[in-house]
Amino acid sequence: MKTFKLENEPKIKSGFKAPENYFDDFSEKVLQQLNEKEVKVIPFYKRKKTLWMAAAVVGFAILIPAINNYRANSTDLDEATLENYLSYHSNISQYDLIQKLDDSDIEKLGNDVTLEDETLEDILATSPNIEHLISEQN
Repeated sequence: MKTFKLENEPKIKSGFKAPENYFDDFSEKVLQQLNEKEVKVIPFYKRKKTLWMAAAVVGFAILIPAINNYRANSTDLDEATLENYLSYHSNISQYDLIQKLDDSDIEKLGNDVTLEDETLEDILATSPNIEHLISEQN
């Protein structure tokens, strides 16, 4: 590999050149151009309205999905979620729940429960605490 020495190589001239005496009166030209421009002043009370309108639009844009999400979640209560909560996070036993049921509630529960023999056998075969399930029936 050939060594490269900056001092020995020919210099490349820049393609940009400033005209002669350009920087002599540069500051005067810039100051003249600054004095020529007029600054547009916007009163604070006019700017305030646009800020409030923008804040209101952003606020509504944030609230609409939150309200829709609240309405969708608040009306529907999943039965499985309620059952899991009562069985794992509550100090209420099944006997306490039975005492709180009306006759109509008990009739509704009795009508909906129909188990086939195969389903019952599957539940008993896969249950790790079969002795507990058998003792509850007595």
